[in-house]
Amino acid sequence: MTVSLINGGRGVYILFFFFSSWWTEVQMGPPDPILGVTEAFKRDTNPKKMNLGVGAYRDDQGKPFVLNCVRKAEAQIAAKKLDKEYLPIGGMAEFSKACAQLALGPDNEVLKSGRSITVQTISGTGSLRVGANFVSRFHNVSRDVYLPKPSWGNHTPIFRDAGMQLKAYSYYDPKTCGFDFKGGLDEISKIPEKSVIVLHACAHNPTGVDPRPEQWKEMAALIKKRNLLVFFDMAYQGFASGDIDRDAWAVRYFIEQGHNILLSQSFAKNMGLYGERVGGFTVVCKDAEEAKRVESQLKILIRPIYSNPPMNGARIASTILNTPELYKEWLVEVKGMADRIIKMREMLVSNLKKEGSTHNWQHVIDQIGMFCFTGLKPEQVERLIKEFSIYMTKDGRISVAGVTSANVGYLAHAIHTVTK
Repeated sequence: MTVSLINGGRGVYILFFFFSSWWTEVQMGPPDPILGVTEAFKRDTNPKKMNLGVGAYRDDQGKPFVLNCVRKAEAQIAAKKLDKEYLPIGGMAEFSKACAQLALGPDNEVLKSGRSITVQTISGTGSLRVGANFVSRFHNVSRDVYLPKPSWGNHTPIFRDAGMQLKAYSYYDPKTCGFDFKGGLDEISKIPEKSVIVLHACAHNPTGVDPRPEQWKEMAALIKKRNLLVFFDMAYQGFASGDIDRDAWAVRYFIEQGHNILLSQSFAKNMGLYGERVGGFTVVCKDAEEAKRVESQLKILIRPIYSNPPMNGARIASTILNTPELYKEWLVEVKGMADRIIKMREMLVSNLKKEGSTHNWQHVIDQIGMFCFTGLKPEQVERLIKEFSIYMTKDGRISVAGVTSANVGYLAHAIHTVTK
């Protein structure tokens, strides 16, 4: 309310102006499920509390980890005293080239023929959104995009907000805590031609369940028969198995089989560059001429969103990928991170057996990557939170990175207690 005094000659008039808010129709949005877990964890005073919700690597002391090769790359960059000018719309050329070579392999025919285009993006999320916008604008034959059930939570709003129609296909089997291969193939076989299908290249988030190579082969053949446009999300190359070539196998195989894929990459996990927001988006095209046309339109899409991508993280990643000794060191370090995750999976199952658990926990070992679908029910998760201060999302997904040699025994005891 605004009050104004007006002198009208014969006296003073008081006028009241009532203004309604512009935003009365804006409703309170629901809290983010992951951030909500973290906030509850922070409020907890239990010294044994564990946060198994956050999707970021931690060392065996539970601390954030910065790779040595990243520190060395930063020192090299600082010594050059480079400027801070804008990058081109498509980002740093030497980074984009190295990004594509890492994913596809340096000798891939696609790169040699020039029939692909890679642009630097704002990590994996930004890459997916640029890709979703591109598909929404130019893939006019279908608005449908099929996600695995379940998929990374952010996939849904990314594609939905880009104007795509969200659909799903079977992926995870809760009975086995593994891959629903038969159900997935059956549903993929019914997807309308020319629809978009999203595939996780490795370390499926949130389940940690990946197809085996022979299963990927059958999927590739069926998807080609159905004439579907493949959109790979690869956020964990090297971080899943510890082997960058093994983790990129599905992407390379699909290309070999004639799929002209879309690919999103992130360097948040495998280089620990979470806050630097380093990613890439690649489109494999029919020929070099088509690639040039696609590149021109990607730049037109990017320009009004963020104009051009950030520089520092791309410099770090590019320095590591293009400096032989740093690249070699990175391969060792990323394998070390992956091996620690694998070790924690094995230790958790071993401790569950020591506790006397008679459940089959083999899926914890068989799954791969940072996340594990434990098979815990919502009421069991609730007990873990209330009785043991062990925090995770209600679906029973845990970040194995939050497990350490010091707390794995406590976690196993708690899980055994709520699953007896």
